[in-house]
Amino acid sequence: MSSDASRSATKPSASLAHVSAAGWGKGLFTLVRITRMAFRHPWQVSFAMGATLVASTFQLMIPRLLGQAVDHTQVALTGGAAGQIAQDALLTTALLLLGASVLRGIFTMAQNYYSEAVGHHMAYELRLACYEKIQRLSFSFHDGVHSGDLITIGMLDLEGVRMYFSTALVRMLLLTVLIGIGAYMLLSTDVVLGLLALSFVPFVAWRSSVTQLRLRATWLDLQERLSVLTRVMEENLGGIRVVRAFAAQDHEMEKFDKASENALELAHQRVGIRVANTSAMTFSFFAAMGLVLWVGGGKVAAGEMTVGTLASFLTFMTILQMPVRQLGLMVNAFARASTCGSRLFGLLDLDIAIKDAPDAKPLKVTDGVLRFENVSFAYPAAPKRPILQGVSFEARRGETIGIVGPPGSGKSTIANLIPRFYDVSGGAVTIDGQDIRKATLQSLRHAVAIVQQDSFLFTTTIENNIAYGDPWAKEPRIERASESAQLHNYVLGLPIGYRTVVGERGVSLSGGQRQRLSIARTLMLKPAVMVFDDSTAAIDAATEQRIRSAMRRYAADRVTIIVAHRLSSLMHADRILFVEGGRIVEQGTHDELLALGGRYKALYDLQVRPGDDALSA
Repeated sequence: MSSDASRSATKPSASLAHVSAAGWGKGLFTLVRITRMAFRHPWQVSFAMGATLVASTFQLMIPRLLGQAVDHTQVALTGGAAGQIAQDALLTTALLLLGASVLRGIFTMAQNYYSEAVGHHMAYELRLACYEKIQRLSFSFHDGVHSGDLITIGMLDLEGVRMYFSTALVRMLLLTVLIGIGAYMLLSTDVVLGLLALSFVPFVAWRSSVTQLRLRATWLDLQERLSVLTRVMEENLGGIRVVRAFAAQDHEMEKFDKASENALELAHQRVGIRVANTSAMTFSFFAAMGLVLWVGGGKVAAGEMTVGTLASFLTFMTILQMPVRQLGLMVNAFARASTCGSRLFGLLDLDIAIKDAPDAKPLKVTDGVLRFENVSFAYPAAPKRPILQGVSFEARRGETIGIVGPPGSGKSTIANLIPRFYDVSGGAVTIDGQDIRKATLQSLRHAVAIVQQDSFLFTTTIENNIAYGDPWAKEPRIERASESAQLHNYVLGLPIGYRTVVGERGVSLSGGQRQRLSIARTLMLKPAVMVFDDSTAAIDAATEQRIRSAMRRYAADRVTIIVAHRLSSLMHADRILFVEGGRIVEQGTHDELLALGGRYKALYDLQVRPGDDALSA
């Protein structure tokens, strides 16, 4: 593989650059948008928030109850009537402590359940919206985007948005209650000891937030490196036969190892950041706890404070330690949701280049006349480089039009304009006088069927692949289409016939078999216009002749467009268009073009005459 190809495999797709960029200006709007999505499920949100408040309330009761239990224990040790009363109070406190702990656990479980439920409902909606958007995005978008980038957005970014409610909103409510009310309870009991107990909070909150933001920044970089790794793996698996054929395993391993090493290096860096800051935060917590023990112990010794009160302070600190550390996780959750949401919504908000016009109507096919009227076209990525210029021709029902020309002359572009995979830059394409831009896409795609050279097949049965355009078609109809495509006899020779499952992308079939299956799939639709874009290139000449003979009954009442490099594929056409430089430079029947002695004749000599010379020699 060339170095340029290697570099292209490790660069993000240009067409997703604006989707990947998460501007800070859009961050707040993105978070508001995600929050509004979460509140589309009011019952789950209410249960999650309510359970969070109740769980945090019971958690705040535990230090007080534990302190009371310690004090009751001290009194009970003295014996006598007071000791008996203290023992009874200790039992009551123990039961209250047990009940508070159990109820805290139950409501925490409810909080986690309903928080996750909201997140999964959001993920379900976004997953469907993302998939539906990808189905509708135009060919010009897919021309410039790598499928690995779309998979990254649909999985990793969607996951970041899904977790927003539970890790950001619910956690913010939980931390507000625990830290706010907990701090008030500590300070209202003893200001000095309360300040010492809370002394670790600002440092831990600062370090946790800074750490999580640093980890977030490195996560974005790691995510991009993992996306590159995904693209490298996907391309390798898709082209595994090419890799084996050229014995390029070592080169592919080197490329994959380099991408893996880049990701591993950053992962080690992230571990270092996390460990260093966790150690610093842990040290500050135990330092604060040591100060509380020192000062509080003195107060206990001086009789200014009970042992139970000191125990409640220490318990409060232990309870507050984790929520304070989670401040950074909460900040990270907001940052992650903002970034991931910007990428995800950037995809969902993309304008669809090819869509139904506001006044679009279903296409009505009567005479079945296809017409190109002074058509010009340039791809959106290069608007100043026209591919077609002033192309005009007409094809009537029952006519077969052949299109031939050198590579890059615009032949396939003409084929792609008929079903409106792209919109013309100038002029118009009409069917029975109706501009296809004013017809609904669904009706147009039913009227125009295209068989492309790259015959994509789904990982399902041969029967399902043929009937893809009409899943409820009866078996006799499927078999007739297969017979016309010269595939039926091959399928009958398989152990389970039409129920045979083809491999991924039809890997278990030969190139010619895949193309014949693709032709059969198109014949099932009975369109008004059939377009064959070099779709018999992998089929031998004898089989192609049989396919052409069988298709005459299909071609009798519809327009047939054949784009080919091999002249034998279109010599029988009623009219042949020779395209060069985006223009029709010659047109006529096969015999007329040979008699003209122009470019078509020169191409015919290149393809046919060398064989004649060799035979005569």
